[in-house]
Amino acid sequence: MSNPIETKPLVAKSLVTTTWLAEHIDDENLVIVDAYMANVVGKEPLVYDTFSCLPTARKLDVEADFCDHTSSQIHALPNEEQFTQAIQRLGINSDSIVVIYDNQGIYSAPRAWWTFKVMGFEHVYVLDGGLPQWLKEGRETASEYTTTSLLGNATAKVVKGLACDSDEVLSVINTDVAILDARGELRFLGKAPEPREGVRSGHIPSSKNLPFSMLLDNYTYQDEDTLRTIFEGRVPSVDTKIYFSCGSGITACILMLAAVSIGYKEVVLYDGSWADWGTNHSLPIE
Repeated sequence: MSNPIETKPLVAKSLVTTTWLAEHIDDENLVIVDAYMANVVGKEPLVYDTFSCLPTARKLDVEADFCDHTSSQIHALPNEEQFTQAIQRLGINSDSIVVIYDNQGIYSAPRAWWTFKVMGFEHVYVLDGGLPQWLKEGRETASEYTTTSLLGNATAKVVKGLACDSDEVLSVINTDVAILDARGELRFLGKAPEPREGVRSGHIPSSKNLPFSMLLDNYTYQDEDTLRTIFEGRVPSVDTKIYFSCGSGITACILMLAAVSIGYKEVVLYDGSWADWGTNHSLPIE
């Protein structure tokens, strides 16, 4: 049995392929996490006739386990205690290699990945293509999740600067940073109603639209050259600091994972995103 730390996946890119995972699925410290969301917004959800998951996968409900339900925000990041309890219940240790996937291909897994990053957990990756790509390739699946009675020892320590609130976004409007919005074009332009009641239509001033669907090729991300071309049309350089927003902080992380995978280093999640900005009438909109 090989040691996954000696054969780490693409550390800088935070993505692993189905081939890599199939080759390392029995590695000693590997933990596979299905980070699904019951509510899929912004795309037509994939619906399965029967349940299946990756072998040894452990269940993580992003909305139940990785959101702070004491917050007024819809999908607020968890606090340190909540995150620590959630990953310890999954049996995750400080030296674990965590690979996250979801059943939509690329949807909620990037949000779970960024939550790990915000909480100071380094060795965490996303499976490019998730469950549908795994199934498409005819790989082995399981009919139920793996559970463990052994608590892990990993703990959270928030890394400052990886997530922000509306005050910080307001302060960088019309500066040399970039603000990218992952919602669809019609919602960005205010030509389609928001799915949440009481949320204004429009977008953050000086922000640019990058619908998350543009970054995807069916279930997986586009190739790196295509991703670079897309980002270069909206962001001056790889040294530009980028703030990411969407409807409620979920699909913005799809953009963040792509950005990190092609070399952008200063990336920040606006956690409340448009659900927060659009309900605050003191904040400007376009």
